[in-house]
Amino acid sequence: IIFESHLSPNNWWVFPRRGRQLKLKLKVDDIASSSHRSLRKNLSMEWEMRPGGMFVQRREAAADNGGGGNGNMTTTVLITVVHASSHYDLHLPTNSTFWDVKSLLVHRTGLQPEEQQLFFGGKEKDNEDNLHEEGVRDKSKLLLLEDASSEERKREEIRKHNEMLKASEAVAEVRAEVDKLAERVSVLEVAVDGGTRVSDKEFLMSTELLMRQLLKLDSIEAEGEVKLQRKAEVRRVQNFVDTLDSLKAKNSNPFTPIGKAVSVATQWETFDSGMGSLNAPTSMSSSRNVSQDWERLD
Repeated sequence: IIFESHLSPNNWWVFPRRGRQLKLKLKVDDIASSSHRSLRKNLSMEWEMRPGGMFVQRREAAADNGGGGNGNMTTTVLITVVHASSHYDLHLPTNSTFWDVKSLLVHRTGLQPEEQQLFFGGKEKDNEDNLHEEGVRDKSKLLLLEDASSEERKREEIRKHNEMLKASEAVAEVRAEVDKLAERVSVLEVAVDGGTRVSDKEFLMSTELLMRQLLKLDSIEAEGEVKLQRKAEVRRVQNFVDTLDSLKAKNSNPFTPIGKAVSVATQWETFDSGMGSLNAPTSMSSSRNVSQDWERLD
């Protein structure tokens, strides 16, 4: 219940309440001296009655006039926090601490409370310091700086992020080269499975190119997801190398299935004129012609 006091004709302080007048037992003459001016000022303000009939100055009025006590518990102040070129306006109770201010600044600055340093009046304030007790009033300004260790930590995070991007790009380059070599391995596989004789140089060259990519992968320093990508690419290269070894062994084996004997025999005949061929170097008809030539000479 809010009351406004006024002077009655007999110089008593009167508080109207539901048609009745409640007198404060203190005459104006008793507080007219200069030593009671502050009390007179308080009596002229708005009052409220607590349960049990006690009259106290209204909380909002007390805080607006610099009153202490419980008035600070419900009063809010507007403060401005300056951070570099940014300004943040915050509304919060005067009984708040500087840690409360830091908590409100997290979503605006991206800085965690432990990464913030708040200054007021040229001095850094501790987290548990009370705003009102430290002299922070409505429209006061605070300075926010980022903690030096936080800046160093962020620089380290940026450096690691850049290294990870570089490693990821390196793995991607190797993957592109391996894709080209994978096509080459597929061509060799089709040729060997089809019975075509392939030069050993083809297998050696393809294997060497794959091993170069493997060395590149070994030189890449990676962490986290990029490390997993590198590991997967290493396994992929090793699988292609194993495939080439198997194809080379299959290509070097003269004993092939019956269905592929003709093509393999033809291939051998072109290389060393029938030596080592699965078929005889000459036919029966050619033998007969030679016999006839000898008879003519006789």
